[in-house]
Amino acid sequence: MSTRKVSYFYDNEVGNHYYGPNHPMKPHRMRMTHDLVLNYGIYKKMQIFRPRKASELELTNFHSDDYINFLKLVTPDNMHDYSKQLVKFNVREDCPVFDGMYNFCQISSGGSIGCAVKVNSKESDVAINWAGGLHHAKKSEASGFCYTNDIVLSILELLKHHERVLYIDIDIHHGDGVEEAFYTTDRVMTVSFHKYGDYFPGTGDVKDIGADKGKYYSLNFPLKDGIDDESYQSIFRPIIRSVMDFYRPGAVVIQCGADSLTGDRLGCFNLTLRGHAQCIEFLKSFNVPLVVLGGGGYTIKNVARCWTYETSILVDSELKDELPYNDYLEYYGPEYRLHITPNNMENQNTKDYLEKLKIQLLENLRNLNHAPAAAHHDIPPDSFNYSDDEDDEDPDVRISEADRDKKVHHQGELSDSDEEDGRRNYSNGLEATSTSRRNQVSISAYDKERPSYNSRNNNNNNNNNNNNNNNNNNNSNNNNSHHHNEDADVDMDSG
Repeated sequence: MSTRKVSYFYDNEVGNHYYGPNHPMKPHRMRMTHDLVLNYGIYKKMQIFRPRKASELELTNFHSDDYINFLKLVTPDNMHDYSKQLVKFNVREDCPVFDGMYNFCQISSGGSIGCAVKVNSKESDVAINWAGGLHHAKKSEASGFCYTNDIVLSILELLKHHERVLYIDIDIHHGDGVEEAFYTTDRVMTVSFHKYGDYFPGTGDVKDIGADKGKYYSLNFPLKDGIDDESYQSIFRPIIRSVMDFYRPGAVVIQCGADSLTGDRLGCFNLTLRGHAQCIEFLKSFNVPLVVLGGGGYTIKNVARCWTYETSILVDSELKDELPYNDYLEYYGPEYRLHITPNNMENQNTKDYLEKLKIQLLENLRNLNHAPAAAHHDIPPDSFNYSDDEDDEDPDVRISEADRDKKVHHQGELSDSDEEDGRRNYSNGLEATSTSRRNQVSISAYDKERPSYNSRNNNNNNNNNNNNNNNNNNNSNNNNSHHHNEDADVDMDSG
């Protein structure tokens, strides 16, 4: 039986959001995941919380004031009044304006900040937010379906209590937004395993190692099409073991993008659920506080399978391969099984190629003489405390009949087929923007007391046809916070 204390953040409202017709990002996948978590009975082994919605003040700990203000104000009805800002902030095809967009950002970011608060307070050893992991968002720019970078916000919260935080990314796409934010600091190490080449976002070369105080604190393992479970673990385990030995993080954040699975609508890897989850299992063995976030994943029935299975790994629960009855059982036909099988695509990652890169990255790690230490400072207040929250989610509450009557159909969510456009820039290998200080965040600011916060709550490999329902459960209670002004171009300091 697991002795780890596990917290799980979920808001039923997140699945109501809809990016629009033909868009591959479907927040409904979080509802499907949660439904499997409930019906497998995994919820009995963890505490479930409804995340508080991130305030403007919290969001602007990383993002610029004008960008967050724009996200708050723009809607599909008034977007014609914001034509210049739409271009300036890159809110266009891949990142469209949709109903409830700001609310979606608040839920996603609030959950990831909440995970960090739980870990910081030692109330949890592991904290999960599958609605998080939106790793492409920049300081003043949406990118790759991501509007606010909940990961950066979560790491900033962790840095209040931990000298060093390790970020690991197993999404098929490079974690560029997180890497950029912490590129010049040694207090955060970023490690990304991703498809590289003519593929979004185009960043993440093995030669990208960080700069200034952050030199050698960014590790990138560029991969080719078709990597399988065995090959992936042959690089993941030795790299992460060495990182843990050299860097000795106080906490770890892992982004578990499920688009690295076999058969993903936008992906080109060949991992099974077991191969993907072995990364989680390996990290558990270090007994370091762990924040687990979602990310990409566009064959949504496999996303739900993956994150449910990984939740079970985190609570040491064995799941039957036969899926339990659930609200979306028909999506998983005709096999109605938890696990998926790899396809017969060629693995273009030869042993020689992987070994050469592994040696190069391990050599980079040896340039770290010792784990950096931050200067002593007073611990700033946590963003919020969930201990006495009367609105915490009851883990065994099922959707009521009244709420079922509020279900909404978004016709564009009825298909996962690759006849839809897919991630336009992801599939055409859009050239990446260079790492810039405008996208970085001040770490030195966390050596001073912060104000207390009070917020209320590419390549297609598979054709999948899913019938999706979207519940419309309104549980939100928003509270706007004041803006704070920060220099958008500040340099980072290790303290």
